[in-house]
Amino acid sequence: MRFALSTQRTEKETFVKVIRVVAIALTIGIGMGSAAMADGFKDCTKLDKASWKPASEAEAKAKALGYEVRRSKIEGSCYEVYGVKEGKLYELFYSPEDLSLKHTIAK
Repeated sequence: MRFALSTQRTEKETFVKVIRVVAIALTIGIGMGSAAMADGFKDCTKLDKASWKPASEAEAKAKALGYEVRRSKIEGSCYEVYGVKEGKLYELFYSPEDLSLKHTIAK
């Protein structure tokens, strides 16, 4: 007696495969979102850029806190200052409105 192998999937097998694909996609999406959030803090002010204080003042604040400033840039509505303190790299996020320190990430 010979049995033919069926290449058709049952509804249950198809459903399980769809659920697996969706679960994997969600896991990847959440992981990418978390990585993006971990990399940067983007909301510091709603003030328009013409009213922002100079980035050099944010760098000066970081230096006053003991950081060796490597560089700075605008990230979203924040000044992002890269600095080294005690041999460790940090990202410091300052509000361009009042130069308050909003967030710090140790790398």
